[in-house]
Amino acid sequence: MGSMAAWELARRGARVVAIDPNPPPHALGSSHGGTRMIREAYFEAPFYVPMVRRAYDRWAELERAGGERLLEMTGGLMVGPPDGALVAGARASAEAHGLPYEILDAAEVRARFPAMLAPEGTVGLLEPRLGMLYPERAVAAALRLAREAGAALRLGEALLGWSAAENGLTVRTTGGALRADALVLALGPWAGDLLPPGLVRLEVARQVQAWFAPAEPELLALPRFVPFIWEWAPERYLYGFPDQGAGAKMAIHREGDATTVAAVDRTVRPADVAAIREPLRRVLPAADGEVRAASVCLYTNAPDGHFVIDRLPGDPRVVLASPCSGHGFKFASALGEAIADLATGREPALDLAPFRLERFQVERAEAPRG
Repeated sequence: MGSMAAWELARRGARVVAIDPNPPPHALGSSHGGTRMIREAYFEAPFYVPMVRRAYDRWAELERAGGERLLEMTGGLMVGPPDGALVAGARASAEAHGLPYEILDAAEVRARFPAMLAPEGTVGLLEPRLGMLYPERAVAAALRLAREAGAALRLGEALLGWSAAENGLTVRTTGGALRADALVLALGPWAGDLLPPGLVRLEVARQVQAWFAPAEPELLALPRFVPFIWEWAPERYLYGFPDQGAGAKMAIHREGDATTVAAVDRTVRPADVAAIREPLRRVLPAADGEVRAASVCLYTNAPDGHFVIDRLPGDPRVVLASPCSGHGFKFASALGEAIADLATGREPALDLAPFRLERFQVERAEAPRG
């Protein structure tokens, strides 16, 4: 979010200073791992669909400006019970917004994607506009273009805090103090350390992704295998990507242990891999080979699993652009544009109402008293 907002603000002619203690792209947060899925029939809620449609346009614009492939359209599959949260939710979004999709029964899933052992009673929702983003390339491209547009990138420098006065903000960093008209806080898992207390309860979760050497390589490569999410038990999700030479990437969505940036264990343990293998052996045994690589990423989750994109209460000059609750990278190109609008006093074209902080204030006000 920060890199995309920095590029958007700089290209509009704003004077921009971008600060990050860990020079991106890096593997310490949520924007790494080689691939991220972008999908249009959004099972989480239909209100994401206009935002992801705008994101497709903006990723294409970033590709053109940067001269590099950042998004590969592959098509993809949501697999699970027809009335499960995944398939039913994706279908509801597709129908609400007139998106193309195809429903495959279990036999059709197995015939078209032989690695996927879809049991009877499950279905696949095939989405032609699903694709793969390359996050490290995208972040690097946005920062390079931001710098070329005049942004100052102060990487290896940490934000310590800020204070407000009528004539502007004072931003304190390990490199000194800055005066600013607006501040964008795209903090990811570091948000809890810097946000005002009581604003929103965030939880950081440790998630593991692993790359498996396919037992049957020809079945795990495009086009016979596509990015997928599989609801293998009620609201339990395995997701994965085709083998592009480094192994087939697989991971469990959510279910990660609660942690903090300071305390996270970045060593991948045998139990972490075993948790991925459990559903993998049931539905994708062709991918159940040796582990070629594995890494830890962090989900920064809001209580309702949605995003937080809003101006801070009491000071609209400060914009919060986090968390993404484990499913936000695909939206970064569009949200960079919306965040730039918020920071410069404009109303974004995207509807950000579902992501406002006030929804948490309402929850606290309505909570029963003991």
